[in-house]
Amino acid sequence: MGQGLWRVARNQQLQHQGYAGQSYLSREHGRRIAANNVSNANHRKHAQGGIDIYHLLKTRKSKEQEGFINLEMLPPELSFTILSYLNATDLCLASCVWQDLANDELLWQGLCKSTWGHCSIYNKRPPLGFSFRKLYMQLDEGSLTFNANPEEGVNYFMSNGILDDSPKEIAKFIFCTRTLNWKKLRIYLDERRDVLDDLVTLHNFRNQFLPNALREFFKHIHAPEERGEYLETLITKFSHRFCACNPDLMRELGLSPDAVYVLCYSLILLSIDLTSPHVKNKMSKREFIRNTRRAAQNISEDFVGHLYDNIYLIGHVAA
Repeated sequence: MGQGLWRVARNQQLQHQGYAGQSYLSREHGRRIAANNVSNANHRKHAQGGIDIYHLLKTRKSKEQEGFINLEMLPPELSFTILSYLNATDLCLASCVWQDLANDELLWQGLCKSTWGHCSIYNKRPPLGFSFRKLYMQLDEGSLTFNANPEEGVNYFMSNGILDDSPKEIAKFIFCTRTLNWKKLRIYLDERRDVLDDLVTLHNFRNQFLPNALREFFKHIHAPEERGEYLETLITKFSHRFCACNPDLMRELGLSPDAVYVLCYSLILLSIDLTSPHVKNKMSKREFIRNTRRAAQNISEDFVGHLYDNIYLIGHVAA
């Protein structure tokens, strides 16, 4: 009985030494103490477990004490750089903690201009009480309105002084904005040909290969899903703009706007033929050259062959 009580007391003493030693002994030293007491295998397991839990709690406690970085303690330039990576939603959330920093006008101005590159109000003297944060909310609301009803969306921008009632200003806004629904935009441009004319003139196709220029054109002005008068209008306007941007090339190749129109139409038909899964017998390069040269006789075979290769390798020009 006495020997059993002595063993219990001795084990408790060893365990106490193993745990208390963590405050001033290293992990390896603690293991050495446990290894020397080979008479008690369970003691070694408990000591090892106590070491792991201790370090875990210590690390967790240190992290809780550190917390999040306080942006107000950093240099203003660094704080604004960090916040500039946030979108509008996250920036609003950040303003709950760092109100003065997150509500800075330069941050909201950057958000406005990165999403809506051109607005008439950017070039005007701001009215009393103007705020870029408020302007961002208005631009977002106007874009949502445009995507539901284009005419109402444009009227919203004008009524709030964001856009001037000018086809050129509306065209610049559309050209520099990527949040507008392309289907609604296509309907709007079909009805507002004056805005369409100014939008076409904003494109610069200088020194661009014809299929690549056509792709860029249809990124901003989406082609209709079916052939018709609107598609012919788009191709006609593009042909004249492409020739105006490349007068030297047109003289060298002997091309006119009418010839470019034929080439563009041929490229669209070729794109459909090569990319459509419903067309089993794809048009060959020889067939494309023969058909195109019948419509535009002054074009060289090499040039038409390069056109075919571009569509074959890169893909649709109006996707």
